[in-house]
Amino acid sequence: MIILQASDVARRFSGVTFFEHISMQVGDKARIGLVGRNGAGKSTLLKMLIGETQPDEGEVSMKKGIKLAYLAQNSGLDSDLSVYNEMLTAFDDVIKLEEHMREMETEMAATEDYESEAYQKLLAEYDQAQHDFDQKNGYAYDATIRGVLHGFGFDESFYDRKVSTLSGGQRTRLAIAKQLLETPDLLILDEPTNHLDMETLAWLEQYLQNYRGALLIVSHDRYFLDRVVNEIYDMHSGVLDHYKGNYSQFMKEKEAKILSEEKAYEKQQGEIAKLEDFVARNIVRASTTKRAQSRRKQLDRMQKIEPPKNESGVAHITFEAKEESGNEVLRVDDVKLGYNPTTILADPVNISVDKQHAVALVGPNGVGKSTLIKTILGKLPIISGDIKLGANVTVGYYDQEQQTLDPKKTVLNTIWDDHPLMPEKDVRSILGSFMFSGESVDKKVSALSGGERARLLLTKLSMEQANFLILDEPTNHLDIDSREVLETALNEYNGTIFFVSHDRYFINEVASEIVELTPTGTNFFDGDYDYYLEKRVDPATLAEAEAEAEAKTVAVKPEDTPKSSSLNHKARQKELRKLQRALDDVENQMAQQEDAKAAVSEQLNDPDIGTDIPKLTDLSNQAQAIEDKLAELEERWTDLSYQIEELNA
Repeated sequence: MIILQASDVARRFSGVTFFEHISMQVGDKARIGLVGRNGAGKSTLLKMLIGETQPDEGEVSMKKGIKLAYLAQNSGLDSDLSVYNEMLTAFDDVIKLEEHMREMETEMAATEDYESEAYQKLLAEYDQAQHDFDQKNGYAYDATIRGVLHGFGFDESFYDRKVSTLSGGQRTRLAIAKQLLETPDLLILDEPTNHLDMETLAWLEQYLQNYRGALLIVSHDRYFLDRVVNEIYDMHSGVLDHYKGNYSQFMKEKEAKILSEEKAYEKQQGEIAKLEDFVARNIVRASTTKRAQSRRKQLDRMQKIEPPKNESGVAHITFEAKEESGNEVLRVDDVKLGYNPTTILADPVNISVDKQHAVALVGPNGVGKSTLIKTILGKLPIISGDIKLGANVTVGYYDQEQQTLDPKKTVLNTIWDDHPLMPEKDVRSILGSFMFSGESVDKKVSALSGGERARLLLTKLSMEQANFLILDEPTNHLDIDSREVLETALNEYNGTIFFVSHDRYFINEVASEIVELTPTGTNFFDGDYDYYLEKRVDPATLAEAEAEAEAKTVAVKPEDTPKSSSLNHKARQKELRKLQRALDDVENQMAQQEDAKAAVSEQLNDPDIGTDIPKLTDLSNQAQAIEDKLAELEERWTDLSYQIEELNA
């Protein structure tokens, strides 16, 4: 069922067409991602869809009585209530119904004539109220609130704190939490992943996958889009294209579509050129005039293919190290991380970064990732431990807070002052490659948008020609196209990279290694973000696995292995039977776990529990436990199979 529809809408500013002939349909269970560059018109379209503005042409219609919620980018809750009481307002109608039920219970208790018409009417009304109360999650709204708050990183210590005392990022997270609790028919989120750490993002992705209403999401987080949406609307060049599938599928289809359009356009342009040439050469010759006129009519009748609408103006980012560093670029040894000796964020911190490696630093918000970068750069003192840069290392630093830019300088002077001997035309040329041209180079830094400042910082960084780039959230403020250009530039860079990012797609594309920062120290993973997710385990699980591995090592000493010459045929057969029984047992356990997995999956997809957060959380935990058990059994199965093969050999 279509619950919202935009039909042939247009927006014009001062007589200039921003976009026109835009159409979109939102189904009752839709999972839509709206993508496009900064300035493409996504937020303008969203305001039309929610009725905040009216289109200059066309119309927006929606299902009667639809419950719609819209969260603008970086908008947070503004409330004097406590965190818990503010979340409680999402259930105002449920609480009023509960109070009415208590009143009816009191009235029923005071009734003496149980056969009266009034009492029977009261009973019927109470039954209906109970049903409505259950349907609105009345018996579990407290658990639902607690579950959602926990998912967004708010434990009970936050419940009594006033919303107005929290940071902007925390208020933004609460705004999303409240809208999830309100369960609208259509939830529209503009950049919901800002201010969320990776743990919260993973929780939100899972929650939205089971959301019972429709979702329309604007996001630059490609990893998030891949896991939440199943259709994409791409806004570009004043048009809106529709694709089925998640973000990765959309990119493949878009690339194929552009290639097909370009080929068709080029083919027709070739045909047109031939026809026009024939007409020009033959129209004045009596013997060929009729044929030339026929070709001209053919040209007039031809339905011209428009040039492919694919926006230009992408920044051309390049990084190149002027000279090579030594093999050891950075060593962080047993560092206590914090702003002072009484406030330690992480200990011990150990990191090794080698030449031409790309190392991503990940960890929850507040664990000290930016603090570590500032400590490495000498902006904060080392509390204890040792930090050493290698031989011939030159550092280029990208500051997520953009404090290395002087707000009083113009764009041109920001670069020229660092390179005063460079001719002005060369400075302008370089700025042009980063999409600063014409009058924009004379703009003050203070007047730039976040995305423009990010591009200016990258311009500065590219001109330093450092061999070690330290990047703190380099994709903040960049649209998807700019992020992809940056990824390409970093992958072609001939130096070393150490970076912090919440953009998991970006980490996957750039990182060759992952360092996880935790309060108890650092963990190293030799791979990208997906590898990190696959291998990451809790410390307790890790210790258990190490103990088990050690026990296995002791159990298979060379003198005890099946290959030992002292093991006779009878003993070998006995060992084979033992291993085969163990293998059969593991296969039975795997079959049981697969059945359990299917049962849990069926429950997770049950729409009746779509808003039951405690139940969903419990089922999700069960699903994860089953996956972990299956992985353990598969590893055991492989080990047993190998031992059997060795004995048979």
